[in-house]
Amino acid sequence: MTNKPKILLDCDPGLDDAMAIACASRYGHLVGITTVSGNVGLDLTTANALTVCEVFDIDVAVHAGAAHALDGATPDAAEVHGKTGLDGPVHPPHNRTVDGHDAVEFIIETIRAHPGLWLVPIGPMTNIAKVLQVAPRALDDVAGISFMGGARSVGNASPVAEFNVWGDPEAAAQVLGCGHPTIRMSGLQLTEQFLVDDAFLARVRSIDTDRARWSFDLLNFLLGAVELLGGNRATAMHDPVAVLSVTHPELVVAEPRWVAVELHGTHTRGMTVVDQRDRHQDDRHPDSAVIEVGMTIDGAAMADLLLECLTPPAPR
Repeated sequence: MTNKPKILLDCDPGLDDAMAIACASRYGHLVGITTVSGNVGLDLTTANALTVCEVFDIDVAVHAGAAHALDGATPDAAEVHGKTGLDGPVHPPHNRTVDGHDAVEFIIETIRAHPGLWLVPIGPMTNIAKVLQVAPRALDDVAGISFMGGARSVGNASPVAEFNVWGDPEAAAQVLGCGHPTIRMSGLQLTEQFLVDDAFLARVRSIDTDRARWSFDLLNFLLGAVELLGGNRATAMHDPVAVLSVTHPELVVAEPRWVAVELHGTHTRGMTVVDQRDRHQDDRHPDSAVIEVGMTIDGAAMADLLLECLTPPAPR
């Protein structure tokens, strides 16, 4: 475990969140999970995190966090993830319970207990923004922040905004502007390079484990939901990319870019405005910050890593 990066995962499970939790546990030293309202409501995202821990035999504390965005909104993506947020498979019975409803305090305490850990938010960043409000310097001791969110061009929650940032733009703006020197953005144009389709599902089906069978039903539901929404039976595996960017950084090419979150535009609220101009500019928005924006990934290698998560780790 000592050679694995320590990870605190903030999530809103969510079908792809489930796969991200599996990756964080397999390839990182997962020190805790916090939940936030996002893909579905907080009660469901928290219950889903516990279910994923049961399926993948993960023994970490789970703490519930924000039930609403900073502005009080409660967006959801049930049309993709199902009414429970984790539709598709039959969930195994378990006796796991949430360890607390104090995600903000838990994040602060965990950062202090584990200097040098990575904070990996893969849902709306409400919990992380609240940490900054309570303890403005709390994030100074993390190795970095690797978030799934944003877009360099086309969005999915609006023409220009990605769901996680759109779900709480104020929170995203506070986190991106916190001044930490290492913030990594896994936006849509990056995560869309890691696709799952029926060929990938066939590989999942070939793995003879309970967690693989559970994951097959989950991913099959996801592909069906995407198809019903008018797409092909292929979709990006968004959230694992933010995790694998920490555990396998050699698979990602990133570039430093000025990024700002649009908070006021009638049609652009929640947009991550990424300055992609090559030359130096003097007209940077005062609320923008330089972050590591992911440009390309090795999607095939990430697919192999995800498949490996569906088999139990070899005994030591």
